[in-house]
Amino acid sequence: MDQMKIGKFLQELRKEKGLTQEQLSEQLGVARRTISRWETGSNMPDLDILIELADLYSVDLREILDAERKETKMNKELEETVLKVAEYSNVNEQRRTTVVLVFFAVGIAALILNLVMEFLDTGDTFWTGFIRGVSYGITLGAMVLGILYATGVMAKFYSFKMRLLGREGGRNEEK
Repeated sequence: MDQMKIGKFLQELRKEKGLTQEQLSEQLGVARRTISRWETGSNMPDLDILIELADLYSVDLREILDAERKETKMNKELEETVLKVAEYSNVNEQRRTTVVLVFFAVGIAALILNLVMEFLDTGDTFWTGFIRGVSYGITLGAMVLGILYATGVMAKFYSFKMRLLGREGGRNEEK
């Protein structure tokens, strides 16, 4: 506990209220010199007076003892948390974008393979038909999976699956 810091904070709070040391001393029933000693950090107010000061200044007792407003500290903590969440979200968004691009690249490659086979007129054998069918299937599958992944449906399926697996594990452990 830094008495000097607390004293400066008490002085700041008094000035915010627009009180002089004399006016505050009259309200609290102490000498003006006592107020001066608190604000210079030479002495600390008794606990009952600290509580009275907290009520007068509309602050928490912890704020006086920490010599800083809770709101400022909370805003900094909130800002740090928001930045961490944004960073986490950006990493997830980059991962999602990469996966979607891979799905679409595979689909486009399969479609190009099919178009090349059509352009070369490879004929109608079992294997050419099989390769065309597989390439169309891969194209369609990649496009559908890419759309499901991009819209977040795949993430919902995954979280649902994990919840089910978590519940099953919990039931097995209880038995």
